[in-house]
Amino acid sequence: MFYQIFPDRFANGDPHNDPPNVAPWGSRPTIWNFMGGDLRGILQRLDYLLDLGITAIYLNPIFHSSSNHRYNTYDYYRIDPKLGTLADFQALLAACHANGVRVILDGVFNHCGRGFFAFSDVLENGEHSPYKDWFHIKRFPVRAYGDGQAEDYEAWWGFKSLPKFNTNNPQVRRYIFEVARYWVRQGIDGWRLDVPNEIDDDAFWEEFRAVVKAENPDAYLIGEIWTADPRWTRSFDGLMNYPLREAMLGLLDGTLSPEAFGNRLQELLRLYPRDRAYAMYNLLGSHDTERVRTLLGSAEKVKAAFALLFAYPGAPTVYYGDEIGLEGGKDPDNRCAFPWERSAWDADLRSWIQRLIALRKRHASLRRGEFRWLAHDNQRRTVAWARVLGTEAVLVAANASPTRRHLHLRVADLGWEDGRIVRDLLNGEEALVSGDTLHLTLPPWGVRWLH
Repeated sequence: MFYQIFPDRFANGDPHNDPPNVAPWGSRPTIWNFMGGDLRGILQRLDYLLDLGITAIYLNPIFHSSSNHRYNTYDYYRIDPKLGTLADFQALLAACHANGVRVILDGVFNHCGRGFFAFSDVLENGEHSPYKDWFHIKRFPVRAYGDGQAEDYEAWWGFKSLPKFNTNNPQVRRYIFEVARYWVRQGIDGWRLDVPNEIDDDAFWEEFRAVVKAENPDAYLIGEIWTADPRWTRSFDGLMNYPLREAMLGLLDGTLSPEAFGNRLQELLRLYPRDRAYAMYNLLGSHDTERVRTLLGSAEKVKAAFALLFAYPGAPTVYYGDEIGLEGGKDPDNRCAFPWERSAWDADLRSWIQRLIALRKRHASLRRGEFRWLAHDNQRRTVAWARVLGTEAVLVAANASPTRRHLHLRVADLGWEDGRIVRDLLNGEEALVSGDTLHLTLPPWGVRWLH
């Protein structure tokens, strides 16, 4: 169970490393401002995460940079001083590992920042720079500042601040692979690879995988791929499952029929080898999306979304603050400071997600079980599936409508016989199997995990 942290906005554990003119904690996020979150803050709040129940943390970039998002890397071997030191990171890593929590870092290897040593050399020395072939330079002199898009070199989406690496250059490849190796040796548990499709080279990513797995065969590699594409699972253990997110939100906002929802869920599992399908990074939100509470509008729908997410094969994820009902539109509004005053929390939502995590840990069928689609009703907007592992089965039923619904589900294939009483793991209510049918009543936006 992953928890994604945008480091500048989670917790400020050391005000001494705050940048000049740091914005007050909780002020409106902008593209430019810093709020002082750091690695010590994450360490100091680790008990909060352990209480929630998570088992892995994905950190947005932490390397030296000039921005709050740090996707414009200056130095891949240095922790950003605004976040702390290597010692701070090692302390966080040690505490996480001591509590069974894995840590993966954000690897931004398609592009760097203008302050990266090789690009700075190109700006300084032009065509005489020994690093000119590290990038896609079109003409000299290279103009990297001022308004407008990059014209003298290739850059991510044309942003002058993000010059694109020439990963066909063997020197660049060696540099990136050494960075990957270095941090795995420091003890990280894997990488989330930023825009890997921009490095449209299977051989590059296969070599990247070989380098990382040689250091740690259990390292987890996930790619930021927004589409459903099995090509990328040759190099990555899993992908950021944005297609699943679209289906989950579509069911609950009414834009996707229950039948189409079921077809999509089954299609996503068929598309990948089983080990990859069950290692997908399943999310409802990230630093690149509007927050789930803003999109769905009500706590009931958000609770339903997380209940569906946690009952589907893969690694479920919580974007920091979604568990307490934080709202936010598109970037930068979705990157607000975490409010540590409990009065600002949706405590019921947090308890719900805490319960989902605990139940998923307790029931192996929810983690490793076969996925069986059972039923859908387009008119009543209900769906049902089961997770089956050996003799254990958990039946998932959901009502994606604002009206109370009655369901009648055939359950003989689950081994549930006439007279059997099953219990909802989420609220303790019981239901009776009559003949080969389970009769259920679901409240508006209700989800049941029956066992």
